Amino acid sequence: MDYLLQVKIGALVGLLLLTLLFGFIPARVRWFRDTNGTEIHRTVLSLISCFAGGVFLAACWLDIIPDYLSDITAELGARQVETSFPLPEFIIAAGFFTVLILEKMVLNFREMRAGHEETAPLLSDGRNGHGHGHGHEAAASPDLESSGHHVHVDFQAHSPFRSFMLFLSLSLHSVFEGLAIGLQNTDSKVLEICIAILVHKSIIVFSLSVKLVQSAVHPLWVAVYIGVFAMMSPLGIAVGISVMEADLASGALIQAILEGLAAGTFVYITFMEILPHELNSAGKQLLKVLFILLGFTIMAALTFLG
Repeated sequence: MDYLLQVKIGALVGLLLLTLLFGFIPARVRWFRDTNGTEIHRTVLSLISCFAGGVFLAACWLDIIPDYLSDITAELGARQVETSFPLPEFIIAAGFFTVLILEKMVLNFREMRAGHEETAPLLSDGRNGHGHGHGHEAAASPDLESSGHHVHVDFQAHSPFRSFMLFLSLSLHSVFEGLAIGLQNTDSKVLEICIAILVHKSIIVFSLSVKLVQSAVHPLWVAVYIGVFAMMSPLGIAVGISVMEADLASGALIQAILEGLAAGTFVYITFMEILPHELNSAGKQLLKVLFILLGFTIMAALTFLG
């Protein structure tokens, strides 16, 4: 086994273990799951959620979308595809509308089964302490906010369906990150990219785990999500190593298209789920914006540093 392959395998194991470590902190520490804490406890959880929102916002604009646009432009150029139609952006929109249509189909199916009496958020059982009231309920219960329940404009915010789509889009992106490591031909470049992904992914998986816990996803499924997500980058590294060993060059265009669909999914989750959830709830709005900016700034700084 040559040295380059050993470095790639080491990166694979390191990414797996560190992602599991940071992912299981919110999932296993009871403090993150406690919904009956003090007002200070709920405020801190809300600010952590806002920080995670800033992280995902930066990942959307500074990582996922730029990577996709770079890859799809290179592939279209290599195949001499010239068109005035904004094809790369259209693929992102296709990913956005795919999630939107799927979610509304699922919600419509639930409404048809439950009738007019069942209007609760998708699959939510209220265990996360973030109840979502509807118009007449909010009017009848003005003290819900003070009791630890948030009344939001977005009635399906923090639903397990959206959390699953967030997990899916991040997982697909992680495969491509791992693929970038596996396709490198110098050990210095492997280490450089691996360190960047380690720092980046540790923050991402922590934020993902917080969102899963807040969505009242069953603890067993949270563990499954985190475990699968942790294996995505190593899977990408393994695929990249296999491609390098087999000397294959096909499939780059398919990869770029999948990146675009994942980017569209991530745009939907970021702007329809993550940010509205906290910004539509009353209390400490400026502080919430500050923590969103903090999460965004940290990710922006990491991106700037390479």
